[in-house]
Amino acid sequence: MNDKPISEMTLDDAISFFKDNVGAVIVADGKADTYRSVLITGVFKDLLSENGKYHELIEKLWYHFNKTSESITEDYQVFIPISGVFSGKYARKVTLSINNVPCVVQINIYPLKEKDMYLFILDELDDSQSVDETLTTQKVKSFQNTYLFSMYIDVLKDTIHSISVTEISDEVLHQELKYTDWRNMIVNMINDEYKNQFLEWSDPEYLKANFAPGKTASFDCLMKNLEGVEIWVKLIFSRVETSNPEDYRFIYMVQNIHDTAVDLRNTLKRYANLALTDTLTSIFNHGRMETEITNAIKGFAEDHKPVAIMIMDIDFFKHVNDNYGHAVGDTTLIHFSKMLSEYFENNNGVVGRWGGEEFVAVCYDADRTRAVEIAEEIRSKVAAETFDTVGNITCSIGVTTINANDDFEKSYRRMDNALYEAKSSGRNCVRLA
Repeated sequence: MNDKPISEMTLDDAISFFKDNVGAVIVADGKADTYRSVLITGVFKDLLSENGKYHELIEKLWYHFNKTSESITEDYQVFIPISGVFSGKYARKVTLSINNVPCVVQINIYPLKEKDMYLFILDELDDSQSVDETLTTQKVKSFQNTYLFSMYIDVLKDTIHSISVTEISDEVLHQELKYTDWRNMIVNMINDEYKNQFLEWSDPEYLKANFAPGKTASFDCLMKNLEGVEIWVKLIFSRVETSNPEDYRFIYMVQNIHDTAVDLRNTLKRYANLALTDTLTSIFNHGRMETEITNAIKGFAEDHKPVAIMIMDIDFFKHVNDNYGHAVGDTTLIHFSKMLSEYFENNNGVVGRWGGEEFVAVCYDADRTRAVEIAEEIRSKVAAETFDTVGNITCSIGVTTINANDDFEKSYRRMDNALYEAKSSGRNCVRLA
């Protein structure tokens, strides 16, 4: 054909040239879920079989991470049958990994006369720039600050189009799908805690009632990505502003905010812990323990499981500060609180610093007998412990259990009275109220 002038070229010459140069020609039947390769050359010999399932062909061509052979999670493969339906001619360039070698492939699709039957023509392109890019990264873009997904919605026509999934392709995907069907399928990718909110916001009637032309709104949620891992995303709905107020067209986008969201939540958690923690001893503070006691009282009213509270006071602690200084006093408090924390961690309890040398604990599943046993164990451990500089110290403990008609003030008063009795009895002892 190359030896002939253009004026002498025929259709047969063009067909002959096509057969010698095209990569693969495939005939597919979507309804029967089969395909047959009528021509396979070059790299496509390692990609295609002579016969196979049509949905597997679509998966190979579309449902992998951009420029790799790594498949997306099975959850998202529910969209494969939809992606294999074409109402007209369609062309697209994709980058496939064949034997770990990136190949830029042009795909042209021609619907045949029979419904759901197609002719696929595949050809490898020379695109060194795309190859170089693929060799440096597996993903087309970084997850951070990336719009993972976008599409155009026509609520009145119940259609979606112009679908873009950046992890699958740089180009817009071809899918013929009703918006209501897509909504019912994608909700399965949303974390259970956020499904109801997604269904409310994405409901066509909600969109029509709550979005004026040009309005944009969003909410954050956990959603599975194409790898099947839940990440934090921002779901964005924006109504397109047109000259017709009866148009209900929307742009929907999914933005990956995972790293930012995790950092923010860790920061908030850190500050929340600081607000609940005693700065010297690093155990719970007065406010947090007051909440613990209040919640324990409410819990007892609901399930009637025994729960005890106790207050522990280091005996003659003023002498420690006066004789050794406040730095040694602080070291003693830290040592004492660590002993308590380790003990209650292993004995179904929560402890915190009440103030000064006083510490309060909530003991779950502890009736009056068990509460006294716990208090005696603590008293004995403290008395046997050797503290830096000061040597041995003792503590007095007041104990009470929660009653049916208790509130915070009643239970605290009993516990405090029990401590006063312990101190009045010579200290280094336990009293129950």
